[in-house]
Amino acid sequence: MELSPLTAVSPIDGRYSKQTSQLSAYFSEYALIKYRLKVEIEYFIALGQQKLFSLPAAKSNALRKLLENFNPETALEIKQFESVTNHDVKALEYYMKKEMDKLGLEELKEFIHFGLTSQDVNNTAIPLMWKEALEYEFYPAVSNLIISIRDMAKSWSTIPMLARTHGQPASPTTLGKEMMVFVERLENQLNLLNQVPYSCKFGGATGNFNAHLVAYPEVDWIKFANRFCENKLGLQRQQYTTQIEHYDNLAAHFDGIKRISTILIDLCRDIWTYISMEYFRQKTKQGEVGSSAMPHKVNPIDFENAEGNLGLSIALLEHLSSKLPVSRLQRDLTDSTVIRNIGVPLAHFMIAINSINKGLGKLVLNESALQTDLDKNWAVVAEAIQTILRRERYPQPYEALKELTRGKTSIDKESIHAFISSLKVSASVKKELKAVTPFNYTGFKI
Repeated sequence: MELSPLTAVSPIDGRYSKQTSQLSAYFSEYALIKYRLKVEIEYFIALGQQKLFSLPAAKSNALRKLLENFNPETALEIKQFESVTNHDVKALEYYMKKEMDKLGLEELKEFIHFGLTSQDVNNTAIPLMWKEALEYEFYPAVSNLIISIRDMAKSWSTIPMLARTHGQPASPTTLGKEMMVFVERLENQLNLLNQVPYSCKFGGATGNFNAHLVAYPEVDWIKFANRFCENKLGLQRQQYTTQIEHYDNLAAHFDGIKRISTILIDLCRDIWTYISMEYFRQKTKQGEVGSSAMPHKVNPIDFENAEGNLGLSIALLEHLSSKLPVSRLQRDLTDSTVIRNIGVPLAHFMIAINSINKGLGKLVLNESALQTDLDKNWAVVAEAIQTILRRERYPQPYEALKELTRGKTSIDKESIHAFISSLKVSASVKKELKAVTPFNYTGFKI
């Protein structure tokens, strides 16, 4: 069958293709070839700037036009070279040499891929496309989600809510503050992730510039490579490498995204639970069906979808972060096939983000349910009462409140106030105690 969203093996390119298609610009075979082409072109131009040969500015611009005009037909042409070479980077080299003949640069074409191994190209192209995917897709998506959650937190900043610790009623909180918990967690992890450098390997066959140095011993190749990676590609060059990149910083990126994904799973489960408790209702859409058998149902499917995709993302990120930094001696090939999949966990992450945004957009606050829950749990003010009594030097206040409330199911406003009335404290303290309710005992507001 011809490949289409209906025939794709992976739901990333099938069911969810509309949500993930933008990632093709970074993680497809087409994209990898294009990023490799960028590295090879910029490297060749940099060699000219190093005075290894004379390269007029017009010729540099013409070479860069190859990148600007890169299209699927160009990629297919390079793949045709690969069908002969059975080597993807060598195929790109042969394509470039052909193009250089057309540009009148045939005398310089052996400087294409000069002194490099394929990993000098792969281990710069892949970090570069990963960097741009995070900067243009991942960071904006997470940042926008944080803004949405923060806006909800502000709008719900005064809404009192019964807290639950160990699943049991606990000291009241506000819905807004509970949403701000996720804002803070996500911002902290995003800031940590942003500190991890985008690293690359660029140093010849086994990292020592052997070929470069034997041909041009007078050139400071380390300085050249550092400047090339940092200034032309925006990457931090690792100074001591084998044939491949260490992948340690890339693994740190994966682990950072894992932590963000875990936080989002926590968010999804909390919202899912609030929906089941009827703290939230969900907007309905004409024509949509919640259950094939039960017409009344409006299921929290967006948060369930997000949780599932985040779980897949985490599983893949865990494998990538533990596998890629491990390579036999100076290099084995296991990283090559694995690293081609770095876009997959990011795709599942983006599907999840879209689902969370969709789910949050459906929420309708059911304030009466929150108020009913608070009114049914007057026992939670016991903490406030015993704390004020401690201040007043009242004997064994904790034990007195424990005797009144622990394990009891009939604690209401009347029984609390009756207890307060029986206390041997001043009238002003009794008034202070009776002013505390489950609705106002919520601590600081955000």
